[in-house]
Formats: sequence, C-alpha cells, structure tokens
Amino acid sequence: MAFPATEATIAEAERSIGRSLPPDLRARLARSNGGDITIADDSWSLIPVRDVTDRKRLSRTANDIVRETEQARAWRNFPKEGFAVASNGTGDLLILIPGSLDVHHWCHETGAVAAVTVDWI
Repeated sequence: MAFPATEATIAEAERSIGRSLPPDLRARLARSNGGDITIADDSWSLIPVRDVTDRKRLSRTANDIVRETEQARAWRNFPKEGFAVASNGTGDLLILIPGSLDVHHWCHETGAVAAVTVDWI
C-alpha cells in the first residue's frame, strides 16, 4: 500500500512540472501516493510524486511524475508538453496536456492521444 502524499509534496511536484494537477488526482495522491486504478479493463499504475520524508518513501517514489515525464518526452510521438501520471506497464501512459484538466491515454505504438474518464478512487 502506498503512503499518502502531503500537500507540500504535491505542491512541489506541481511547481516542478509547471502546472496544477486536476483536483481529483490531487485528492487521490493525498490518500495514496501510487497504487493501481482500472480503466476499461486495463490496469494502470499511478505515478507518485517525489517524497523525501524518509528513505523508505524516497525509495518508493524514485520514479516520480517529474522523472517519468522526462523519460517519456524522449520517446517518439510523446506529446512535447504532456505529463505522465500513470502507466499500464506496456508503454502506454495516462497523461495530462497543458490547457486541459482532462486525462488522456497516450498510445506508445501510434502516438494517438484520446481523452479518458478516470475514477481516481
């Protein structure tokens, strides 16, 4: 089970990526900084925000939203200003796009981006 994220760690992640996270995602991170969600029968692992509170939390959040986004931006067809918030383990990501609070599914094979409905609970 993931630790809850503090308001300070969520705010720091937002400063690092230069945008606010959607309110529902912020609430989910405050309850559980990581974990899994299911969308259309596909399991997604929520990418945590970095937490340097102690060694255990730092270890569990080493692949945080900022780091995962930096890596994704090196991939072919990844939206230049997109931010990764979840992974399905096969290369596809759930992403945020500037100017929108909607979550989008990015397909690593085609580069296609489509809005999805996410229940962060």
